Amino acid sequence: MSEKIEILGIIPARGGSKGISKKNIYPLCGKPLIAWTIETALRSRHISRTILSSDSDAIIEVAGKYGIEASFVRPKELAEDNTPALPVIQHAVGWLKGNEDYTPDYIVLLQPTSPLRTSRHIDEALEKLTHSDADSIVSVVKVPHQYNPYSVMEMKDGFLKPFLKYDERKNIRQLKPVFYARNGAAIYAFTYECLMKKNSIFGDKILAYEMSREESIDVDDMLDMRICELLINNRK
Repeated sequence: MSEKIEILGIIPARGGSKGISKKNIYPLCGKPLIAWTIETALRSRHISRTILSSDSDAIIEVAGKYGIEASFVRPKELAEDNTPALPVIQHAVGWLKGNEDYTPDYIVLLQPTSPLRTSRHIDEALEKLTHSDADSIVSVVKVPHQYNPYSVMEMKDGFLKPFLKYDERKNIRQLKPVFYARNGAAIYAFTYECLMKKNSIFGDKILAYEMSREESIDVDDMLDMRICELLINNRK
């Protein structure tokens, strides 16, 4: 990036979690789960500033030990099980604007449940976005062939029916179209205008940043945590 572009990293981490109690600060290979994302964000060559958005004093205390800013406490109404990401990010950006007169050019959302995402992934995604006229970029993973929409079936009246109509003569792996799925929000990056004016973290023009299945692990339960431990130890 030749010119100075202000990029704000936001790590959202609420206190409540269903699959794993206190998931965001649960130990993973010697440090809290959230620490993996904090350290990765701070190593990014392009993120100008990284902040935490949390409603939990415990998370704020633990995360602070790894060098992240925590200038505010997220309101409880933005930390419910069904709270979407959009108002959480808008609150954080709005707080910085109102209290510090700080306005970034781009925002990158980094969920703490993606510990295998690296600073290289973040920087490559940001370079792709900032060198385009897109509104956003989203990290994705190829959908495995067995979960391809043309392989999925649904139950109707006690019988399986294809989810999508298809020509059975062409229903082989090599002929199926390729689909992509968001990989647990490892990386969402978007322009300030997209977030605050279009009221979206996607906008109209969405770029894709593809990651491998291993790098795309999204920690939801203890099985995911154990898989991450195995992959991290193999990296070492």
